[in-house]
Amino acid sequence: MANPSYRIGVDGGGTKTELLLVDSAGNIVARHVGPGCNPSHLGADQARTVLLAALEALLTESKIENPKSKISATRLYVAGSAVTWREIVAQLHDYGTVTHGPDSLPVLELATGGAPGLVLHAGTGSFVAARAPDGSVHFAGGLGWRFGDPGSGYELGRRAIAAALMELSGWSPATGLGAALQTHLGLADATAIKGALYADPEVNARTAAFAPRVIELAQNGCRPAQIALASSVGELVAQGRLVTEKLFPGGQEITCGVSGAVLNNPAAHAALQAFVASNAWPVKLHFITDPPSAGVRRLLLRD
Repeated sequence: MANPSYRIGVDGGGTKTELLLVDSAGNIVARHVGPGCNPSHLGADQARTVLLAALEALLTESKIENPKSKISATRLYVAGSAVTWREIVAQLHDYGTVTHGPDSLPVLELATGGAPGLVLHAGTGSFVAARAPDGSVHFAGGLGWRFGDPGSGYELGRRAIAAALMELSGWSPATGLGAALQTHLGLADATAIKGALYADPEVNARTAAFAPRVIELAQNGCRPAQIALASSVGELVAQGRLVTEKLFPGGQEITCGVSGAVLNNPAAHAALQAFVASNAWPVKLHFITDPPSAGVRRLLLRD
């Protein structure tokens, strides 16, 4: 009887790192969720430390005897510099054949199942990924908060905070958005809020953490929140249109997956459908409810 063989799949982003251990039939034997491992946020050394801790935790939770001897392959689908990940992978031992790819691949797999098409993803960050008719995979956006992550939690939070501060300064009518920002930060005055945000070393995380409340307000009819959401999503759609025009110039309808917490809600759905209709964008929207880890499992099954 052949010895059992297992594979590890990793979905690693800025917020969390999710790992799956599957057997040769694709059954999930163990899973583990740890903190984010994006080296762009943590640095290479800390990203490696986080990943190794998560891998060890996964194997411990599997309760397999001498598990490292039975790992045939480990596939990393991770955010951050490919150069940095190549260096990290070179230092990983006892996990079978280790390869890495962008964290967009599992989401693209969920969107198109290996067929031509694209996906818009907006969560902690944002990106557009596509598979061309010739099977080649392409990636657009994903530039990070400093240079533009349209549709991301940070970008939505930033737009909403700017609109809320105009309310609290008395320049635009008061809505629930201004009050929500006051509650979010525990401050009442616009000047105090600005000062606190500029002095906060964790301002990016604090800004992104406001996004879920903005989405909730948009769904409940708060107009400034709806505008912030539509504007942010609209810039991501513009990236998607550029990708579509270059890779699918014939104008045929293609599948466009929609992934991530910022996009998968009724308010964002309405904005996306309006953009598709008003711009005659030849895509069929496919709203993805499965987590990226489900795409990781699919890719492992293809090995």
